Amino acid sequence: MKRPLLKLSMLLVAFTIFNACQKDEVLEMQEESVINDDQKPALTIPEINAIINQSLTETGTFDWKDVTPHTLWSAVIRGNNILTIGYGAEGESFAEVKTESLKATLSNLIQLVEDSEDYKKGDKPVVEHDIINVIDMEVANFSTIKQLLQSDGVRYLEPNGYNQYETVNNGRSSSGCDKDSNTINSAHYTTIAPNNAQVSWHFYKHNIPQAWSQSTGAGVTIGLIDTGVSASQTLLNSSGINDGYSTGRFVQKYGTFIDSSWWWSDNYDGIHDKCGHGTAMASTIAAPRNDNGMPVGVAYNANLVAYRATEDVLLNDYHERKGVSDALTQLGNRSDVKIISMSIGYLWSIGNIKDAVEYAYSKQKLIFAAGGTSTSFTNGYGVIFPATMSETVAVTGVDDGSNYDRCEVCHTGDKIDFTIIMEGDNNTSKAPPVLGFYDGDRRYTGGSSVATATTAGIAALVWSKYPTWSRAQVLTKLKQSSEFYPNKNSSFGYGNIDALQAVQ
Repeated sequence: MKRPLLKLSMLLVAFTIFNACQKDEVLEMQEESVINDDQKPALTIPEINAIINQSLTETGTFDWKDVTPHTLWSAVIRGNNILTIGYGAEGESFAEVKTESLKATLSNLIQLVEDSEDYKKGDKPVVEHDIINVIDMEVANFSTIKQLLQSDGVRYLEPNGYNQYETVNNGRSSSGCDKDSNTINSAHYTTIAPNNAQVSWHFYKHNIPQAWSQSTGAGVTIGLIDTGVSASQTLLNSSGINDGYSTGRFVQKYGTFIDSSWWWSDNYDGIHDKCGHGTAMASTIAAPRNDNGMPVGVAYNANLVAYRATEDVLLNDYHERKGVSDALTQLGNRSDVKIISMSIGYLWSIGNIKDAVEYAYSKQKLIFAAGGTSTSFTNGYGVIFPATMSETVAVTGVDDGSNYDRCEVCHTGDKIDFTIIMEGDNNTSKAPPVLGFYDGDRRYTGGSSVATATTAGIAALVWSKYPTWSRAQVLTKLKQSSEFYPNKNSSFGYGNIDALQAVQ
């Protein structure tokens, strides 16, 4: 009887040893999987895009802070090794004068990257932004990402060079660009003095011509951040902007967009539009009222400061993102600029632009941003960044039917603040006419872009009428002059603005 018990005991011992070995193997496999995370190759572009798509589909937004360190590192690798580091305490997005604490944080982070990447100071470029607390550095090692994520003083890490999300031509796109002219139907404008100045049909839907008896935007300076203004459209240059009923004002052009395959380059691409989008927005805002038989701007006596900060309307490129952030901080530093108009954006928040918006907002700028216009890239998405920010005023377009319906390509959502009529009922082809890219040309253009520019112009009319008002007072007046006030619609905000009521 003892032998079976002995055999059973031996079997139990063997099973225990086997089970222990199995557990050890499982633990070893788990340890190897953790270790192998460091050894895994970078995710492919389709794999990264699938993660982004899943977040956008499930939550309607995406943020790099929500991905794994490996995914973040993969996007850095696939984005020309550019890592943008937002530093400082939480909420410390900018500083006109760096404190000793900020300087120490910055120095420590740069030293960490240099040590982890094994290069000496000065071997690799470091791009430091002037006002916002952001640096851009070249990073190749996964260990660098992990160390930074565990470091004090890091607000965010973003792969700002990653421009491969459903774009073409190596990350470059032509979204919103159009330099062609159109034959304008005479039913789509009305002529007024002096001698055939043309007023877009949609101006009358908002009582803008009626508001001109009270204000024309004189004394107000509007900053436009876009693709620039065409050198070939003299009515938007210093030689033609003061003409007819438009007098005593100025236009200034600047360029912050860098056209280079080298991310650290300072090869600025000039001040003039090469796309056509910025020229159309400038026309909507401030085209002169004269006898040339051309479209008139909403605030035809306002000053215009135009920045070529982007290549097109889609902020998918490192140089565009930096260009916009630089333009925002520069306009923020101008005491004469009261309004900033941005008919550009992206599907999710971009850290260095967000920081710069917060800086401009801290300088009391009234910032208008486009809610989104569908292209092959953005179709199907809701309100886009930076219109999603509380510091911006989000605008979109609707049609002129009796029921509120968004224009065919316009985005809507609970972040929208105002609407402007952009097309005919039932998606008919009527759109606002604007100055073309070349002298003598006109074209149609619409969407949330022109809606935003139109609203910026109306705000200039209000501020010109009440020059001592604060940003809050002007914004309140716009709300009070809108169709749904004091209520806010879940898709259209306060609705269509009555410009005449706004200046009374």
